[in-house]
Amino acid sequence: METNPSNVRKILFIDDDRLQQRLVAQMVKNFRSNPFEIEEALTYDVGLKSLLSDRFAACLLDYRLGDRDGLALLAEARAAGCNTPVVFLTADENEEVDIAATEAGAADYLVKGALTPRLLERSLRYALKLGDTLAQLRRLAQRDELTGLYNRREFKRFLEEEWDRSIRFNRPFTLVMCDIDHFKKINDTYGHQVGDDVLRHVSSLLGGQVRTVDRIARYGGEEFALMMVETDKMSAVQMMQRLGGLLLETPCIVPDKNLTVKVTMSAGVATSIEDAQSATELVAAADKALYAAKTGGRNRVKTADGREFLYTTA
Repeated sequence: METNPSNVRKILFIDDDRLQQRLVAQMVKNFRSNPFEIEEALTYDVGLKSLLSDRFAACLLDYRLGDRDGLALLAEARAAGCNTPVVFLTADENEEVDIAATEAGAADYLVKGALTPRLLERSLRYALKLGDTLAQLRRLAQRDELTGLYNRREFKRFLEEEWDRSIRFNRPFTLVMCDIDHFKKINDTYGHQVGDDVLRHVSSLLGGQVRTVDRIARYGGEEFALMMVETDKMSAVQMMQRLGGLLLETPCIVPDKNLTVKVTMSAGVATSIEDAQSATELVAAADKALYAAKTGGRNRVKTADGREFLYTTA
């Protein structure tokens, strides 16, 4: 039976020994279901760059790479945020290396002399299963369960990092705090299930319109936070005007209840450096502007310096 190319999982093999690479590639061909495809890297630098590309389901990593070792490579990769599961290969059975590899974040440790196709396949499957489990745990820790957006804790981490970068390079970014108008009334009128549908609807609309470099989170309740990098205040205002206008034109449809719920939102906008002296102050400035938008009539954008803007529709 032929393997479906879409089911093939790519494995990176970092080893400076061409013979070893050929031997392992042959073992992979002898796997029972042959679901893997090997891509090779011969040097530390090429291997690290490939591993950081996030193109691979798992990595086989040789312990010795010229005058450097795989432990250092794995440490660099993990420090750069790479979570690809790694299986260490080594020529010698060494308990100290085994322990060091595990502590560095390796999923498994195999001795080349004892390697068989079955053992290698089992190890890769274990590493992939472990990687999938850890990815699910990271998602639970970082994402809001209802909307799938980042949660407040993860957003605050992004915000602190972007604030530091903004100060270091004197490059502004803008924070927008948004709030669904009259959300309590929606819950009281239609029930909390419809309220959840509205939250998912707004989340989908916001998440589908922002740039991939930006960050959006459910900050709490019906409040959302949007961080726009390399963006000045007026550019952020214009973006929010378009988003607010789109929301006006796109009510929340609840088919199983035959409901159409009109939704609007208010937004407060504050820009780094200009409106605050810290990330915490920036949140406070955007929140204050949001409060002004809510008390000033809702369904509008307010900036930290007091300007007001209504939404624009097509």
